[in-house]
Amino acid sequence: MSSLLIRNGRVVDPKQRLDQGMDLLIEDGFVAKLNERIEVPSSVPTIEASSLVVAPGFIDLEVRLGEPGFEYRETIETGVRAAVAGGFTAICSSPETDPVNDEPSLTRFIAERGSEIGLARVFPIGAVSKGCKGLELAEMGEMQKEGAVACSDGTSAIQDAQLMRRALEYSRSFDLPIAVHPMDESLSQGGSVHEGEVSTRIGLRGIPAVAEEVMVSRDILLADLTKGRLHLNRISTRGSIGLISRAKQRGIGVTCGVTHHHLALTDQDVAESTYHPNWKMAPPLRTKDDVEAVHQGIYDGTVDVISSYHCPRHRDETDMDFSAAPAGAVGLETVVSLCLDRLVHGRIVGLSQLIRLLSTSPAQIFDLPGGDLRVGSPADITVLDLRKRTTVEIERFASKAHNTPLAGQTFKGAVAMTIIGGNVVYSAAGSKLP
Repeated sequence: MSSLLIRNGRVVDPKQRLDQGMDLLIEDGFVAKLNERIEVPSSVPTIEASSLVVAPGFIDLEVRLGEPGFEYRETIETGVRAAVAGGFTAICSSPETDPVNDEPSLTRFIAERGSEIGLARVFPIGAVSKGCKGLELAEMGEMQKEGAVACSDGTSAIQDAQLMRRALEYSRSFDLPIAVHPMDESLSQGGSVHEGEVSTRIGLRGIPAVAEEVMVSRDILLADLTKGRLHLNRISTRGSIGLISRAKQRGIGVTCGVTHHHLALTDQDVAESTYHPNWKMAPPLRTKDDVEAVHQGIYDGTVDVISSYHCPRHRDETDMDFSAAPAGAVGLETVVSLCLDRLVHGRIVGLSQLIRLLSTSPAQIFDLPGGDLRVGSPADITVLDLRKRTTVEIERFASKAHNTPLAGQTFKGAVAMTIIGGNVVYSAAGSKLP
């Protein structure tokens, strides 16, 4: 029997409403015991975690891995190495590969490749439509059999309302969530920044907030009609937060997520960056008012999850003109520190609520193992150092890509260790842990 004891950690588990100093014993990859003091033989490896936080492993519901087809941006191996360095024990892989993950053999390949590497758990997301083109439904049930935990067309918003309705209805047969990026392309086409004062001043075509809000409203109505499981990715505007809040109050089965970039950065930051493509996002970075609304949505529970929307780009793609460059930034290695700094130390939410957003809720929304530290649960654990200051150094990234707007920024709070199935897969240099 393989064992590991984590001694004197501050164990925070929202599902058990637990936040106290405890020991945690792992045996054969599962949580075996939680207690104020656990005695073990001297031969059992022990991690001294005093002054550190022991949390259920973090889960990212939206990560773009380049493999297959875009290995020059990211491979599954470099992606999971970035995940564990960022404190994530599991990631959900977007279907935007080449070819698109719209059929079971590709779903199986992604799941098996992730398992073969043996770092962060990789859960494939299948495409809603064939080729993510929004014309014909993909075989969701067949992909689910091979490991798909949800279906999505990734950044390709589903424009056809009838197709979206059919997707929500069809997915009910398999109890699969449909995750969407809400964006009306007839309103957003050609835009590269948020439409507003900044876009007018800098002379770039904007994407209005209503382009997102129109689709949020439509999809909420369709979810209510079909009773399908709808998850809205990358919510970014005050109007969208309000629509989702009211839908939840009416009992409509909808969940939503935001990216860490959209809770911290604004269109004004884009202008001050001299329009570097690393600041180009999908959806675009919005206004300070929108950021404040996202904070309120996180505080009051409207927002269910925070994700990285890790979107690696090759250096050639970030050397392009801002308006022509593809949108997206890497994020797996910056989410946790930014959220600890801005949300916990910034007194917007408590630590338990942040862990719920990064672990408990993602596990519940996509029906994934993990998300808590109950006895018998997989020993997937993220250990945090709330005091450590960390600077974003892209040269130290495990990711193949370096496209981040956060380079050089310093945050208070860091990942100290990542444990998966009872195995230490990442330990930060200079942490208090062996």
